[in-house]
Amino acid sequence: MPDLNFRCIGVRPATWAAAPTLLFDLEITEASQRRIYAIGLHCQIRLDPVRRRYTAEEEAALLDLFGEPARWGRTLHPIQVATVSTLVPGFTGATTVEVPVPCTYDTEVAAAKYFRALRDGEIPLLLLFSGSVYLPGGEGLIVENVPWDRECNVRLPVATWRELMDAHFPGTGWLRLQTETLEALQEYRRTRMLPSWEDTFATLLKEAGVHP
Repeated sequence: MPDLNFRCIGVRPATWAAAPTLLFDLEITEASQRRIYAIGLHCQIRLDPVRRRYTAEEEAALLDLFGEPARWGRTLHPIQVATVSTLVPGFTGATTVEVPVPCTYDTEVAAAKYFRALRDGEIPLLLLFSGSVYLPGGEGLIVENVPWDRECNVRLPVATWRELMDAHFPGTGWLRLQTETLEALQEYRRTRMLPSWEDTFATLLKEAGVHP
């Protein structure tokens, strides 16, 4: 089995992407210096929320995810962010590869709720690796698995995530609604001749006695 190890040496927004995407720069080393033809790499990205401290403002914003802070010893569990695959070209010894990871701004997705709740500092991530390693063997090719216990920790700056989202959705957020709810809101907007969805929600909030 190849002696592979993984380290994330940087995370940055993908400036070319049509949708919000982070680029994880992975350094991959193979200690035995065996020739690697290619790796079909799978990477699972998880939030590891126990690995940071939270301000009172952040605790309040995270109530619907984890409940009251007094219960966080039982409720602060990892959250799935994404699972992505990439092809690592051949190398001997070490190489670096970009791994694109799409990000959502859907406020109903747990990971997006968590990201939005943080005001500063870093987002603790855990990267778990699996996949197939293609190596020379005899007169042909052999395939071995990426060792099941390969992983690495990453500290993603909150500022990097906000920079990514501001590039695609500056000053805005997204809500996912049931079709029936959306149709009812459209009827409400039509009957009151409101020019935009911003005005529609502002009117509803005003009628409810809530001021943003």
